[in-house]
Amino acid sequence: MKIAVLGASGHAGSEIVKEAAARGHQVVAIARHPQAIPQGKNITASAGDASDPVQLAGLIAGSDAVISALHHTIPAETLLSALRSAGVGRILVTGGAASLTGPDGKRLIDGPDFPEDWKSAALAGIAFLDALKANDDIDWTFFSPAMIIFEGERLGHYRKGGDELVVDANDESKISFADFALAMVDELETHEHSRARFTAAY
Repeated sequence: MKIAVLGASGHAGSEIVKEAAARGHQVVAIARHPQAIPQGKNITASAGDASDPVQLAGLIAGSDAVISALHHTIPAETLLSALRSAGVGRILVTGGAASLTGPDGKRLIDGPDFPEDWKSAALAGIAFLDALKANDDIDWTFFSPAMIIFEGERLGHYRKGGDELVVDANDESKISFADFALAMVDELETHEHSRARFTAAY
């Protein structure tokens, strides 16, 4: 597939670029600072500002799908507008864990232990997910990862879930950026969660 990755110079974006390229996908890697994008076979680094839907549409035209690792710094409607203009019908979005539910059935963001300084970004992610759900023409997938994402080796495995946080035997929810990327590119290829959200953790 030919895919465009937005936010390709960040922790998640760069790992997604490397994972997709290693599998033979043609990757248009887009970031404001393209010099920070990973280099290698199947990777075309492009300078771009995702807040400009006209410019973005030109960069993503011809792609089979777009993966956004922008962490909701750009409104959903801006990205969806660019996809429509470019004739791209599918987007996969890296989200956050705040809207996942815990064992008590409540969203993590609604719990008493949710850090106050995380709430602004978490609410932006929830609003982004709601905007995706409200759109009726673009095929979307929203990836809410583990609570903790860390720099670590690619173990090559993870466990998937839907709307409930995935935890391990120690009641921890974590995954490395490398395996985060593995889960996202697996979803790109399997298209298992069309117009839906999923999560993944060890």
